[in-house]
Amino acid sequence: MRIWSLHPRHLDPPGLVACWRETLLAQKVLRGLTTGYRHHPQLLRWQATDDPVASIAAYLHGVADEADARGYRFDRTRIALPRKEIDPIEVTSGQLAYEWEHLLTKLRSRSPERYAAARQEAPTPHPVLRVVPGDVAPWEVR
Repeated sequence: MRIWSLHPRHLDPPGLVACWRETLLAQKVLRGLTTGYRHHPQLLRWQATDDPVASIAAYLHGVADEADARGYRFDRTRIALPRKEIDPIEVTSGQLAYEWEHLLTKLRSRSPERYAAARQEAPTPHPVLRVVPGDVAPWEVR
């Protein structure tokens, strides 16, 4: 499971679809609708929020917004809650940098054109996240 801290615009088509599907799974876990993945480290940042389901739903709306911008049709009825403002969730600069390098590695082999373009960009966070100084998150599996 990979719920990217990066803005969805950085993802190639397979990455965007995978992010959508994996975050829908995370939403299901956070809602208590599955027995698997309940202790997956990627869920820790969402579980630490005041309202994990609202937080993951806000994240999903951001992914769906990117899909809309690309002309894709992600089924927003699968998002548990309507769009709602939430307090930004912190992501460390080290985590964002780690994920950026991880994404570049994937893009190099999977989407060479997108890789070339991404190398000219600076990573930006998903809209529900706010960057704070720090190292790679302790929940990250390296």
